[in-house]
Amino acid sequence: MSATTIAPSLPPTDQGLQLIMPGRVVGAGRGASWIGEGWRLFTRAPLMWLITMVVLLVVAIVLNFVPILGGLVFQVLQVVVWGGLIGACRSLETGGDFEIEHVFAGFTRRFGGLAAVGALFLLGGLLIMLAYFALVGFSVLGAALSGDQDAVRNALLASIGMMVVGGLVALLLVVPLMAAVWFAPALVYMHDVGPVAAMKASCGASFRNFLPFLVYGFIMMVLAIIAVIPFGLGLFVYVPLTITSAYASYRDIFTEDAAPPVA
Repeated sequence: MSATTIAPSLPPTDQGLQLIMPGRVVGAGRGASWIGEGWRLFTRAPLMWLITMVVLLVVAIVLNFVPILGGLVFQVLQVVVWGGLIGACRSLETGGDFEIEHVFAGFTRRFGGLAAVGALFLLGGLLIMLAYFALVGFSVLGAALSGDQDAVRNALLASIGMMVVGGLVALLLVVPLMAAVWFAPALVYMHDVGPVAAMKASCGASFRNFLPFLVYGFIMMVLAIIAVIPFGLGLFVYVPLTITSAYASYRDIFTEDAAPPVA
């Protein structure tokens, strides 16, 4: 286990947690434990989690009526909502309730930092997409936009080799991007860490904990396959489990309970 320190400039938050920087290194088995702990948090308020998923689905549908811009805005705001749901997880963990206000709490608490993480995540995704098309060639994209099926087929056949290479490069770039955003909403929302610093800390901690994340990712992949079998209805449980288990991983790696004040 690597040495960790309690961040001296960050006092315990009003949530009663002490931030540990740069984060612990934990055993591989903890990846499975995060899912178990996340499930327990889900079962403490299953109805509220389901209501939250329905609300977010409706918001996504409404925003997607605005071409291009609506989808981009939703991508950014997902991180803002994620911050509020981290607060909901903390409330459930400490015996409190999950209120609908938690869903929108990120809009009133550290909105700027959360939105910045969302914007950086979106920008990273767009850059990866551009890198992919730069490798594959923009002929496929141009053919797709033209709507000519024969042109799309011919462009795909001509670019199949580079599509494989581009896909591998995109995957190599997506992994650190996902690592950078995994813990960032919790670090911003719970501890007021700056967005760039939060993403750097998240990326570093994720790679240092490669083995538990490998175990976690494998189990979650299996659960995702199961979730989509019943007409995708299992996603209404799977997505909350992703959030609650992410909270469990943040608690495990980045926090400890703050010591009570000395009388």
